[in-house]
Amino acid sequence: MAAPERTLAPDVLADLVRRALDEDLGPAPGRDVTTQATVAPGQQGAAHLVARQPGVVAGLAVAPEVLGQVATRLSVARPALDLRVQDGATVTAGTVMAVVTGPVQALLVAERTLLNLVSRASGVATHTHRWAQALAGTGATVLDTRKTTPGLRDLEKYAVRCGGGENKRMGLHDVAMVKDNHVAAAGGVARAVRAVRDRFPDVPVQVEVDTLDQAVEALDVGARFLLLDNMPTPLLTQVVATVRAREPQTGPVVLEATGNLTLDRAREVAATGVDHLSVGALTHSSPIIDVALDLVGSPG
Repeated sequence: MAAPERTLAPDVLADLVRRALDEDLGPAPGRDVTTQATVAPGQQGAAHLVARQPGVVAGLAVAPEVLGQVATRLSVARPALDLRVQDGATVTAGTVMAVVTGPVQALLVAERTLLNLVSRASGVATHTHRWAQALAGTGATVLDTRKTTPGLRDLEKYAVRCGGGENKRMGLHDVAMVKDNHVAAAGGVARAVRAVRDRFPDVPVQVEVDTLDQAVEALDVGARFLLLDNMPTPLLTQVVATVRAREPQTGPVVLEATGNLTLDRAREVAATGVDHLSVGALTHSSPIIDVALDLVGSPG
């Protein structure tokens, strides 16, 4: 599974920023009553976007969109952005990640939206990087899940890529994932897989299993991507060995360990021979990286 490029779709990015600004300013064009009362419309200035903690940067890709939309709402010139680092870079506390110059009103109105998005994305990227480092050299990679913040899935999955992880699926629409409730509703693993194949023949199918018998049943019905759910290491080892022994007949099978995974178990789990470890905590439990926007005076 190759990692997608580090990009954010322009239409997705524009919508994300619009909604974030609406939350802060009210419906477009909105207003910042403090800034617009205390800062003259023509006042120019400069600000540094600064990391207050070490980490891996993500979310700087949103900065031009935030600044552009704010400038449009205020009917002022778009601030100039000088990026000093790129998404995916490792920074230390005190690193100036970008310099922004232009109307001070625009800088201050954009501040919180910009910081919220960069801080959140950088936190996800930093957490992901720890997993990527833990798995380095094992042949296994870390995947994200759908356990994302509502409305921020594209940004958070982008941040996972910046941190050295890979995206699994974007949603319910692009990959069929047969889980325990689907198995129960369909009356078994084989029935569930066949039902998906009959209804959506062009969609990739992944099957969650928690026993060796379920894994064998999934293979027998043609599944070639298995999620090995909440398995202790000895059982993982047994299932991986069984699946690999059958690959001369089945062809390659992708194996993913999922559930109850921690950093201190990462290499132990990878050593069983799985291809991936999926970690919901990358997106649902990553603390932010503290980032500030500090006015530093006049441009130049």
